[in-house]
Amino acid sequence: KTGRDRRRMGPPASHDALRDHARSYDDSVPLDVETDGLDWEVSTRAKRRAGVCRYDGDGITIRLAWRAAERFDRAQFERVIRHELIHAWEYQTAGEAGHGARFREQASRLGVSVTCPTFATPRLRLECTNCAWTADRHRASAVVTSPDARRCGDCGARYEVEHLASSERWRTAAGYRGARERIDVW
Repeated sequence: KTGRDRRRMGPPASHDALRDHARSYDDSVPLDVETDGLDWEVSTRAKRRAGVCRYDGDGITIRLAWRAAERFDRAQFERVIRHELIHAWEYQTAGEAGHGARFREQASRLGVSVTCPTFATPRLRLECTNCAWTADRHRASAVVTSPDARRCGDCGARYEVEHLASSERWRTAAGYRGARERIDVW
């Protein structure tokens, strides 16, 4: 990588400048996606997801997070663009998109992660009580509120959840309720 590749994207000069960069960059991505019909949007509301690709039956919209553009360097943000372009390609070629084998093949070819990077600090960490599996979480999903109702997909053991700011930990739904009562700033 060159020093230029590591420059921060932002803060971008404007939403238009960010959209213009994405449009000009998409032409250099070696993927047979029809980019002329893509709509590019910028979200100032996104808090975790750096990008999203939506298909409504009539057209494809790629929405990029303004905060991610401010925080990521150029190479990181361009990986987000490539990730979303793979989804657009999937919609155009298969009528659907996901993170299955077709996506993973293109992601590997284009040097992109299967999951889009987050730009927010996680609030919670889900951990297997037996193996080394962990996952960061930003909100209280079903597995966070009732970790005893699920099992680790790798080894079958139970989960434990940690609230990262307070170090509170729980393994049951009752434990979650108690932690919520004790934690001042969720």
